Amino acid sequence: MKVHRAWLQKYFDSPLPPTAEIADALTFHAFEIEETVGDMLDVKVLPDRAAYGLSHRGIAREISAILNIPLKIDPLREVLPQWSTTDKLNIETDPEFVLRHTGALITGITVGPSPAWLREALESVGQRSINNIVDATNYVMLNLGQPTHAFDALKSSSKIAIRKAKAGETVTTLSGETYELSEKMHVFANVETGEVLDVAGIKGGLNSGVTESTTSIFISVGNYDGTTIRKTAQALKLFTDASSRFQNRPSPELTAYGMRDLLALIAEVAGGTLEGVVDTYNHRPGVVTARVTQKQVDSLLGSEYSEKEVADVFTRLGFSFVKSGDEFVVTSPFERTDIVIKEDLIEEVGRILGYDRLPAVLLPVSGTVDQRRYHGIERIKDVLVGQGYSEISTQSFAKKGEVQLANPLDVENPYLRPSLVPNMQKAVEQGKHMMPLILSPKAPLKLFEIGTVFSRDNEYLSLVISEPYAELDPVLGVPVMAGSIAEYDLSKVDLEAYGDGYEPEKYVLGAFSQFSLYPFVLRDIAVWVPEGVEGSAVEKIIREKAGTLLKRCDLFDTFSKEGRTSYAYRLVFQSMDKTLTDVEVGEWMKSVTDTLNAQSAWQVR
Repeated sequence: MKVHRAWLQKYFDSPLPPTAEIADALTFHAFEIEETVGDMLDVKVLPDRAAYGLSHRGIAREISAILNIPLKIDPLREVLPQWSTTDKLNIETDPEFVLRHTGALITGITVGPSPAWLREALESVGQRSINNIVDATNYVMLNLGQPTHAFDALKSSSKIAIRKAKAGETVTTLSGETYELSEKMHVFANVETGEVLDVAGIKGGLNSGVTESTTSIFISVGNYDGTTIRKTAQALKLFTDASSRFQNRPSPELTAYGMRDLLALIAEVAGGTLEGVVDTYNHRPGVVTARVTQKQVDSLLGSEYSEKEVADVFTRLGFSFVKSGDEFVVTSPFERTDIVIKEDLIEEVGRILGYDRLPAVLLPVSGTVDQRRYHGIERIKDVLVGQGYSEISTQSFAKKGEVQLANPLDVENPYLRPSLVPNMQKAVEQGKHMMPLILSPKAPLKLFEIGTVFSRDNEYLSLVISEPYAELDPVLGVPVMAGSIAEYDLSKVDLEAYGDGYEPEKYVLGAFSQFSLYPFVLRDIAVWVPEGVEGSAVEKIIREKAGTLLKRCDLFDTFSKEGRTSYAYRLVFQSMDKTLTDVEVGEWMKSVTDTLNAQSAWQVR
């Protein structure tokens, strides 16, 4: 959500601090800041706060609470006007999809360029000015967080249905793309002709769009089922500012405030006569209260706040509350749909007062947690690593199995894995391509994995080992023969007993080193040397002359003949910054070859 300091300033009498200080305040108390460009802040609003936070008003409310600066105005706390209805506009709604819809008919407007202040406001947050009507709808959405849309009333009809789409129906959006719809989606449609006018809650249609010749408009300010909006946007790959707000379920109460501000703004920039407003409220939310005590706040946060401080936070956030004994009975404003339980209130207290105020204390050592099973698993891993094995970790999903997921993350792997063996087989096959980088040419690829596998009635811990021979411990008794991949059910092993006396400090593992994202290059070189010359002397010259990008130098063959000895080495080159070329590697190999040949009675084969 991009916001601008000058736009936010409209909510305050007191001058706001510099943009950098606003960014810090939001970062430490509410939202991350993606970037700042001049006085524009790109605020990362997560889904739990998106119902109110995707708006200048929502960000201003946060700044007010965090910095304890009172708002000059709050458009969501002002009294709404009483509109007259009209029989010139008829709107049918699907109550399963439409929580609330507020529509209006305006005649006699003049479509044209927006005034400078409106253009500049939109451009300050990266929006392009189109015309005064479209700009007005965008301004209200960015200001209050309520998406709105304007249809050309003469093109759309006085009878509108917000209904399920019919399979195979299509719509061409304002941006010119045509989409085929399904029965799981919803549209605005002309009741008389059946023509689809737009994808409901997501994108307007081209055939009902406002142009310079438009004189009457149908204003739509709705609130829709967030799940349906999200699924439709994903299915069509059509993600808009409107869909991002609706899928996070703003309060249906917001539509009336959006309509109020949009009608006022259109009257200012385009004139016209309001014929009437039609408000359909299918699902009115109930009042939600949450209760919390100051002791519960301190217990969860580890704080020592006073009741006065807790009460002050609720006041700064605009929450109404009463005291009932030692409890705060809190009713949050309608736009704060995220406040439901006492933990929500505790989070508000913690973040507004600042988590930096919480004392730093060590976690208590619990004598009830039995770590022996965990230690048993870690001991198995350490023993295997000590024998030269490398641990792998693979996903728990599989193409086949006994337990099928209702909503798989990967449609190609809809089951929970019944065995670790298939993933190990794949890892071994893939690992062969990387072996030159991590192993000498004749060394075996030794891998293992410990993970949970799933049967129809159970789940248990399993161990799978590949390659040649592993001897863990008489307690486990799971030797693996050469060239095999074997799996063992660790539920049959007393892991707690195996973990008794585990001392991790005995197993000293190597330090982590960054790996390269670029491919390695292999070169082999063999050299004749006089009998009696050690291979270490040959390797020393190779390492000195091969350059800093030589990652491995492994002796893979040696034999003697007629008073001479041949040593053959495999060299592995790799860069952390780029893909190496044959020319670069060739220069290093030439340096190695020339130096080896320069030694007395040495000859590169």
